Amino acid sequence: MPPFQHPRLAVPPPLMMSESGSFAHLTLTQRWPAIAQRTIDENDFPTDIVIALETLLQELFEGKVRLLEDENAPDLAEWSTYLHPYLNCSWIEVPWFFAEVYFYRRLLEATQYFQPGAWQGFDPFHTQKHASLTTSLEKVRAVSSQINSLHQSQIVQSKEDVTWGTNLVVLLHNALWGNQADLSLKPTVDLIFESDVETEFKQAQKTHVLVDDTDRLLDWFGKQGKGEERWRLHPRIDLVADNAGFELICDLFLIDLLLTQPSPFTVYLHLKIHPAFVSDATIADVHHTLTVLSNDRDTSVQSLAERLRSYLAIGRLQLLADPYWVSPLELWKLPQTLHHELSQSNLVILKGDANYRRLLGDRHWSFTTRFEEIVCYFPSPLLALRTLKSEVVAGLQSEQVGLLSQIDPSWLTNGEWGVMQFADLPGLGLQ
Repeated sequence: MPPFQHPRLAVPPPLMMSESGSFAHLTLTQRWPAIAQRTIDENDFPTDIVIALETLLQELFEGKVRLLEDENAPDLAEWSTYLHPYLNCSWIEVPWFFAEVYFYRRLLEATQYFQPGAWQGFDPFHTQKHASLTTSLEKVRAVSSQINSLHQSQIVQSKEDVTWGTNLVVLLHNALWGNQADLSLKPTVDLIFESDVETEFKQAQKTHVLVDDTDRLLDWFGKQGKGEERWRLHPRIDLVADNAGFELICDLFLIDLLLTQPSPFTVYLHLKIHPAFVSDATIADVHHTLTVLSNDRDTSVQSLAERLRSYLAIGRLQLLADPYWVSPLELWKLPQTLHHELSQSNLVILKGDANYRRLLGDRHWSFTTRFEEIVCYFPSPLLALRTLKSEVVAGLQSEQVGLLSQIDPSWLTNGEWGVMQFADLPGLGLQ
């Protein structure tokens, strides 16, 4: 396959784990070994699986990249193609994003995820996912109560309504900061749905939201509602999810608002086809989350689950899991079918650090390169919600970069800073 030719820019080199002192290097030497060990510790695996996981851990430092060996897996042919350029390379010689996806795929191989038997289809991260969901329920109850009051009072009427726009921005901010709940990093998470919302927004914009395009997004929503026939007839929003647990619930709050409209919105929620990156959300995670919410003691939480299940039943909320989202490919290498699917969307909301890395190709772009210039290849209008957990970002001001380097040396990787970047790309969805 020939190298990708960006329509506007020269593509910089990828982030490499061989870069001493980088977060990518730290991932190889510390984070992945800890994740592999925790997977052993939290599951009652038989000896052969434990040995396979310990072997994977050792290979990170001493082994070479090899083909997958789980013969019953449906993705063997694709991975043979992906791995061909890197066979017999040491792990540290492989681009970080590729190696990260490969690591989690090798972890599934080691735990016999695709093999017939007792461990087929077993999520090796389920303990952490379920625990993070349980510990977040108090916060979920607080937000659900406020959201449920909106439904009962019928304040929310249309996307042109000022109240609807305000609530949309609130829930977009919650979806952003919910992205901190990454079990491979485990930072703390706090909701920003407070009584004094405006003060919270101003403070967040001044301190931790490095790019906030929500005003542009609201203007765009208003224009589409007034002038676009396709938007009125077949409004479609796609949300590409990141983590299960608390972040997924924040996404469901947002979806609930988007679907509480007179116009026939359809929301397509894109999930992982199998476990990855510890806490990435699968279709099974969505159903488990809805079960937990429907059994909660709080009636407003139950009502949220009931509404979402009703949207699923009538097809206004659809759950999709394309194999692409667990591949090591950049977003500019979307397969044709998924490219066409996303091109039909009026808006794609892309969640999380890994998806942002995929969007930018996990490359060494200058932090001040215009975001729209890099993502101009994408087939639809795009909103990226992401807290920074890796050394790749674009669309910042030069003075921001200088100040951040002084006040927080770990600003690129500690999950304490976020971006809400909107690109009004033409796409087929608005033609």
